[in-house]
Amino acid sequence: MAEEFRALELNGTWTLSTLPPGKKPVDCKWVYKIKRHADGSVERYKACLVAKVRCFLAIVVMKKWEIHQMDIHNAFLHGDLHEEVYMSLPPGFSSNRLGQVP
Repeated sequence: MAEEFRALELNGTWTLSTLPPGKKPVDCKWVYKIKRHADGSVERYKACLVAKVRCFLAIVVMKKWEIHQMDIHNAFLHGDLHEEVYMSLPPGFSSNRLGQVP
């Protein structure tokens, strides 16, 4: 986790800021994976920080909407985000500044 977190910081993925009144941060979680060699031995352990998408499918069902699925694993890897998005600090990490979010 620490390695992934450092990479996110070095890439300028976020800046810590105070959460504005009326805004809700997006929660996040760590997803873990074991990468293996062809012979099955462990090559390395991977951790990936992902945003939680809560209640979306429940709303889709409730509203009887049609939904399409696609894989956007790296859709935003090299793109610029023009909207302001606030995220909770990743589990296991904290800020020395009270009330700060990435």
